[in-house]
Amino acid sequence: MNAQIEKLCNRIDALNERVGQFAAWFVLAMVGITFLVVVMRYGFNFGRIAMQESITYLHAFVFMIAGAYTLKHNQHVRVDIFYQDMSLQNKAKVDFFGSIFLLLPFATFIVWISFDYVMNSWKLFEQSREAGGLPLVYILKTFIPTMALLLLLQALSLCGRAWIALRKQ
Repeated sequence: MNAQIEKLCNRIDALNERVGQFAAWFVLAMVGITFLVVVMRYGFNFGRIAMQESITYLHAFVFMIAGAYTLKHNQHVRVDIFYQDMSLQNKAKVDFFGSIFLLLPFATFIVWISFDYVMNSWKLFEQSREAGGLPLVYILKTFIPTMALLLLLQALSLCGRAWIALRKQ
């Protein structure tokens, strides 16, 4: 049983690792576009709304898609006054119960609450309200439930690893 849980956790971790590494390249694109926007605006007094919006889209994409990757690497901001000094068993308990009672319900709620919001955006092929803006608002909104699904999967991996650690007692 533990071997099957471990295998599932490894697959989830591998998925979120690939997604996180993919998202990292978008940081480079975001920096490049930001540089280009600044040079064009202040150097040539020329600007494009679509380029400025693309920076916002990339920023949102990176933060939403890389959330599960960050959780996988235990890099989320948290108050760990007590956690840092805990034994591995107690850390596993905190991870397990925190995922079960906080992270999984939160991620499930985000998927549920965002579904209609995203579907309506797709039905309309929602576009930017700005003249000359990007016609891809519906794609941007799609990252909301995607983020929650990736977090949900990573929470399951965290639960599985914590479960295995607790069973080793």
